[in-house]
Amino acid sequence: MSKAQIKLLIENTIKHNGMVETAIKGVHIFRVTEPVPCTPVVYEPTIIAIVSGAKEAILDGSKHSYDANHYLCCTQSMPIEAGVPNASSDTPLLGVMISLDTKVMTELAIAVDSTQYKTRLSQGKSISSGLTLARWDSEFSSSLLRLLQLNSDAKQAELLGEGRLRELYYAIFKGDAGKSAQQAFAVGNEVTKAINYLNDHLDQPVTIDEMASNIGVSRAVLHRKFKQATTLSPIQFMKSMRLNNAAMKIASGMKVSQAAMQVGYVSSSQFSREFKRLYGKSPKQWISA
Repeated sequence: MSKAQIKLLIENTIKHNGMVETAIKGVHIFRVTEPVPCTPVVYEPTIIAIVSGAKEAILDGSKHSYDANHYLCCTQSMPIEAGVPNASSDTPLLGVMISLDTKVMTELAIAVDSTQYKTRLSQGKSISSGLTLARWDSEFSSSLLRLLQLNSDAKQAELLGEGRLRELYYAIFKGDAGKSAQQAFAVGNEVTKAINYLNDHLDQPVTIDEMASNIGVSRAVLHRKFKQATTLSPIQFMKSMRLNNAAMKIASGMKVSQAAMQVGYVSSSQFSREFKRLYGKSPKQWISA
């Protein structure tokens, strides 16, 4: 019943194609009425819950779909390709995107006793520990409904929004994505620290040795933990993160050479080669397509 109510709230709030911010900071709802091919994006820590239609996410060449049966939980900055395969005006994609507040999630990771709430094994396809498909359980549905109901009253949203977001975050820790959230936001997580370091220095040449040294682990340990958390090696992750960020900048109208410089490439020709190797087209061919 909660899911049907959530769908009705979204339908009544957004009538046209696009994404709009609600009265609660970090919470957006969206409607898509035509197919969108998978394109490079960078997901920050976020939850995406679909109530109608389906979305696709591609990580390291593997394609995964999620719909009204599973929500996507991204607990770390991740370079992926995302799209909407079958949306139409008759069967629109409807959903909600919720940013995960790092400070609050870290507080909950410390407070939650993982032995008290044993994470259930997901019956959905687990993409990785950093990008997980989790079942819509009753606690997630009811907390999401209570959160979205605040959107009709700005004063209530201001007074109660943070508390209800915290309630939703707590439902995530108790659900199928709980293990991923616990790993990502626990104090001392090396992969999260390495990703944050990379994001802070995206416009500068960064080596794997620098990343490992900055967080106090060996190159071998960093490689192993990155593969576990993202399915990518540190080098693959770094290239994907830079190229996906550049693709987003190019798609928004930035010149190719400028986008390359802003993500740490000193050579436009090297950038174009690596872009084509990853996406199958040169930057100019890709934006034309």
